[in-house]
Amino acid sequence: MKRFFFTLTAAFIAVAPVRAEVLPRTENQQQETDEDSLRIYHLQQIEVVGTRATARTPVAYEDLDRETIVRNSYATDLPSALAFTPSMIATNETGIGIGGTSIRLRGTDATRLNVTVNGVSLNNPDSHSMYWYDTPDLISSVGSIQIQRGAGVSTNGTGAFGGAVNMTTEAISTVPGGEASLSYGSYNTQKQAVAFSSGLLGGHWVLDARLTHIGSDGYIDRGATDLKSYLFQAGYYKGNTMLKFVSFGGQARTALTYNGATKEEMERNGRRYNSSGMYASPTGPFTVWNSEDYEWQRVAYYDDQTDNYLQINNQLILNHRFNERWSINATAFYTYGYGYYKQYKDDAKLCEYLFPDNLAFDETGSEICRDLIREKLMRNHLGGLQAAAHYTSKWLDLAFGGSWSYYTCPHWGELDWVDELDPELYGDKRWYDNDVDKQDANLFARASWTVAEGLNLFADLQYRYVRYKAWGVNDNFHSSEVGMQPIDVNETYRFFNPHLGLQWRPAKGHTLYASFAVAQKEPTRSDFTDRYMFAADDSYPDSEKLYDYEAGYTFASPRFSAGVNFYYMDYKDQLVPTGMVNEGLNALNINVPDSYRCGVELSASWRATPWFTLGANATFSRNKIENYIDELYESPTYGENLGDRTIAFSPESMGALSLDFHHRGFEAVFQTQWVGDQYLTNTENRAQQLDAYCVTNLNLGYTLRTKAARSVRFGLTFYNLFDARYESNGYAYSYMWDGERYDMAYYFPQAPLHALANVTVRF
Repeated sequence: MKRFFFTLTAAFIAVAPVRAEVLPRTENQQQETDEDSLRIYHLQQIEVVGTRATARTPVAYEDLDRETIVRNSYATDLPSALAFTPSMIATNETGIGIGGTSIRLRGTDATRLNVTVNGVSLNNPDSHSMYWYDTPDLISSVGSIQIQRGAGVSTNGTGAFGGAVNMTTEAISTVPGGEASLSYGSYNTQKQAVAFSSGLLGGHWVLDARLTHIGSDGYIDRGATDLKSYLFQAGYYKGNTMLKFVSFGGQARTALTYNGATKEEMERNGRRYNSSGMYASPTGPFTVWNSEDYEWQRVAYYDDQTDNYLQINNQLILNHRFNERWSINATAFYTYGYGYYKQYKDDAKLCEYLFPDNLAFDETGSEICRDLIREKLMRNHLGGLQAAAHYTSKWLDLAFGGSWSYYTCPHWGELDWVDELDPELYGDKRWYDNDVDKQDANLFARASWTVAEGLNLFADLQYRYVRYKAWGVNDNFHSSEVGMQPIDVNETYRFFNPHLGLQWRPAKGHTLYASFAVAQKEPTRSDFTDRYMFAADDSYPDSEKLYDYEAGYTFASPRFSAGVNFYYMDYKDQLVPTGMVNEGLNALNINVPDSYRCGVELSASWRATPWFTLGANATFSRNKIENYIDELYESPTYGENLGDRTIAFSPESMGALSLDFHHRGFEAVFQTQWVGDQYLTNTENRAQQLDAYCVTNLNLGYTLRTKAARSVRFGLTFYNLFDARYESNGYAYSYMWDGERYDMAYYFPQAPLHALANVTVRF
């Protein structure tokens, strides 16, 4: 920590003179600088045309301004900034918005939400998830965010199957400057960051850089997070051309907190209880309630129960504007990732780690169990190229282009220690080893045509090709006859995804729109590899298809805006949770023939005075699986049609309210969100449910200007202001034993009232 603070201080001292040595500019020089700034800004906007909706696009979307992004960037992960937008829910395993965070949109989980930066997909091509802590403090480097709800517009990478989050890195500045920021709050949450911009050098070059450290003990016991990140941008600008290199990423070390806790465990052991890395020890320093034996038990915890990951994202971006109508964008990208879980396994069966029979079984043939420490490792490479051309006129907008990417990732497991065994017996052995290759390519063409004053037609056609291969043996022990589960996947998918719509503006400020879109998506890795746990045969899961119908109305004036959006999302072969989980406690999915989501989204914003704005949104929906078949083996209703059932993690109602006060340098933002009941599985079991909750945050800030700095901001944020006891996420499963049904449910409790203070100096 001291070393980081030294680096922070040294960087501040090194950068500060850059501004002090800048000579006063003449009027002509200032005009040239302003023109360069405007031109560079417009050149950088070309990067997002391929994946962004505009005022002419008949889809439901939300743009987050830079002020909102900055307000949430003082320590928490980016989902915290998205949480109060329509139909959005942010979840967190550690209880304070740092570490294992994720989002859901309209009840759709993270594997079906496409996330891009500068048009490049950040979703893992294999799992399809977006791991926010693998790109630590990304929010501080983001310049703009657009959230599209529904199928949206054509995008790169994993197909958007419920929404998309499109981001750009902050625009390179032609003015020299920088900032230093310090945050500290409850649960030892802290952030230190320093950033600088060189300004325009030699009339052509611009450099930006940022270094950040975020740490926290977490609300959940032993839920510590340690994140280090960087951003580097270098741009060359000449006339109507800009070449930009962007590199960002970092190293994450997070304690494993994905076990969750049952309501009984939270009642007996406290809401911060975390069983990860726990093992029975007669001399252990801790005492917990053993729900199986109904007695208190002494335990100890392995102190290196962690997820460790390094990710580096590199992008080389070319933007060129031929004239006022034509422009092009091309991006080459490469992402490197390496990481591993480190886990203590109590009383593990040695036969499940491929030990020979003389070590795995005793003289009576019984399985031998030992405590052990294992690592599950992966190393991935993702590279590719994407390009798009754009034409803009008063009556017609055109965009067309495509992308290609290649992903490879070996997965393997190693043993660090096995109780009572010589390391020579296992030190060089991999207990599972498999590889993945994936190619993903798409072509798209998009047109927005104003056929008459106020009437606009929209068409967006995408062809997507996916080739997915996986082979080797997985980390699941199948049986004594088979050993580790074999993997042999070789699938090719060809998707045609059309988007059609129209928009009508009958009067100034009034807009009506309607659209229809088709979205298709391939299964995830776990949909293939974990299927053996419930599938009656060796069949593969099918790809999913969505028919998305949207219609809405918006009104906008200088002081008041409002909107209503109706949607009907009709799914074919949607992959939904069965009520079972794999060893990593991820939900196992199965195709259901017919399911749907339909609802209405309401939003409004009123600028009552120049210093006070009131905003609100609400979603009311119905989310159903039609004719759901019970998949719980040996249950009395196994294989029977249970009728229509609510899709898991899909509240029927939710909403948010925002009060924004600004007066001179003072600001106060009051935000509250209400989320209705959510089932954890598809059986509508009240014993496996997330209860409704309401959580409120208050963000206070004061900004002053001094001669020594451009601005100094002091901030104080209160999270969960009214001290609600709630859980934002969980998982559940059921099983049969001796003819009895057992319904298990695990929850991730969120922190009570807590605070974070911040000071940021911009110079």
